[in-house]
Amino acid sequence: MTLAATFRQQPLHLLPVIAMFAVTYHAIVMRMVGDWNFDPNYSHGFLVPCLALWFAWMRWPELREAEVRPSAWGLGLLAAGLCLLVLGSVLIELFTSRASLVVLMMGTVLFLYGRDAFRILLFPLAYLLFMIPLPYTVYDALALPLKGLVSFAATGGIKLLGLPVLREGNVIIFPNITLEVVDACSGLRSIMSLAALGTAFAFLFLPAGWRRWTLVLATVPIAVATNTLRVFVTGVLSWYIGKDAARGFFHDFEGLVVFAVAMALTAALGFVLARVGRASARPDARPDAGPDAGPDAGPDAGPGTGTGGTGGGAHVG
Repeated sequence: MTLAATFRQQPLHLLPVIAMFAVTYHAIVMRMVGDWNFDPNYSHGFLVPCLALWFAWMRWPELREAEVRPSAWGLGLLAAGLCLLVLGSVLIELFTSRASLVVLMMGTVLFLYGRDAFRILLFPLAYLLFMIPLPYTVYDALALPLKGLVSFAATGGIKLLGLPVLREGNVIIFPNITLEVVDACSGLRSIMSLAALGTAFAFLFLPAGWRRWTLVLATVPIAVATNTLRVFVTGVLSWYIGKDAARGFFHDFEGLVVFAVAMALTAALGFVLARVGRASARPDARPDAGPDAGPDAGPDAGPGTGTGGTGGGAHVG
């Protein structure tokens, strides 16, 4: 029996499951939505469920014809999800509790509908992981080295312009101002948002395989490079304009422009990878018709398909 036939015969069979999810995860999801709303690092979380639903809808023609063969392997995923939920509740670990929602959804699909439906919905469900904020310990552990890298690269670029500048850790020191590269300018925020968007772009426009992985992995250096550019520009403007360049309108506008540049670079790389894929799929060039070619040799004869401090400090970020 196909999935579409199952829903025609038993249109309400999922209601008890949905009710259990709603009761169990209402408080967890609402707190996560609050994080999306109040923490700029995770504002992309609002977009992730919408994209996941869209991805699933795109697969509906294939999904509706999937054969329903309930799989006992789904019990393993359900058990793992319940363990994560209990562990997160006992340890008061939000990330674990939130991740259990995705694991339980995967287990439900596999247990009720089988491997075909699970395979089709695996990516849309896994994409939901992008909506879950990282644990603060993980975020801080990643942000610290990124701040040092961005500060080092931006200071090196500023020195190439001949400007007097020193660096101490993640602090960039000018004679007239000191800039501190804070967590918001580490590039981690851009990495998370750009990775979510880059993954969506890869799923929509690139064939499965190395091209998708190349684009997704490329979002990390793109985000770091563009964020370094932001700190570099902020430093140069701070030297010529003063501390106002590192706060207020200038600072916010730079952030928007830099993220737009990062998205444009990601899209450009995606289009290049798509063209590479089309070029590799083209047939070999048709050989020229030689003297032995018959009268039918013609166009069809070829192969077919084949920041804070002194002098008025500021925070960068």
